[in-house]
Amino acid sequence: MFLDKIIKPSKEHHKKSILKTISWRIVASTDTLLISWIITGDFSMASAIMSVEVVTKIFLYYFHERIWSRF
Repeated sequence: MFLDKIIKPSKEHHKKSILKTISWRIVASTDTLLISWIITGDFSMASAIMSVEVVTKIFLYYFHERIWSRF
């Protein structure tokens, strides 16, 4: 296809995607923790929000990366 010549498919490996996922989650979860703490004023509640968010978004981000790596 014409687009294949313009946009070369990424050969990104699964390990790299996993490492990127983990490093991004550290940054993003810290952000979620701080925002939740500011909004609620309760560090325990903010930690609970972050704990749920980190688990769900690790999986969402990984699959998002794998889909985008095909283009």
